[in-house]
Amino acid sequence: MEPENLLLDRYILAQVKSDVPKVCFVPTASGDQTNYIERFYKAFQTLPCEPSHLSLFEPEVPDIENFILDKDVIYVGGGNTRNLLVLWKEWGLDTILKKAYEKGIILTGLSAGSICWFEEGLTDPLNAPLYKLDCLGFLKGSNCPHYDGENKRKPAYHRLVLKGEIKEGYAADDGAALHFINETLSSSVSSRPGAKAYKVMIEGNRIVEEEIKTVYVGK
Repeated sequence: MEPENLLLDRYILAQVKSDVPKVCFVPTASGDQTNYIERFYKAFQTLPCEPSHLSLFEPEVPDIENFILDKDVIYVGGGNTRNLLVLWKEWGLDTILKKAYEKGIILTGLSAGSICWFEEGLTDPLNAPLYKLDCLGFLKGSNCPHYDGENKRKPAYHRLVLKGEIKEGYAADDGAALHFINETLSSSVSSRPGAKAYKVMIEGNRIVEEEIKTVYVGK
């Protein structure tokens, strides 16, 4: 979500049949930071949709399940993935999101909001080595965002996959997005020219990166 670059946001909305999709931003991973929520509204109020957000730190929604299941898109923001998963479980939001997925509601997000849907993800605690995190498991394998944006990401992901400490999976550069339909990778798109996505696998005793064709959705 970048107010100055809405290409991926427009792509997400284009996947919804409704002319005015209902989009719910879930900023749990950031601690529901006010400025992050304001950035979401700044971006999505310029688009043909009905934006809203769900706060778990200052809850204003009496019935979370009905609130979520009424939406067309659930958009999860970045931040601390581990905190996100702990809080979601405590509030039962993990179960509600599974129901949303089964209903056909689009689940999307960036950084932590990308990692969370997979079986496992590569997460980066402050001033500590990156490590594997068990996630929701809606999608098979592992996920590594910021593949080109943080210099420690790629080598850490390769090392953990090679050692069998994290499952083979998908990596995405900043600005690249993986589009899954029914748990199968359908396409990869980007909001930045040159941003790529990769399937990261083991062959023998070495890591292999298979570049996924990524389509730039700008002009």
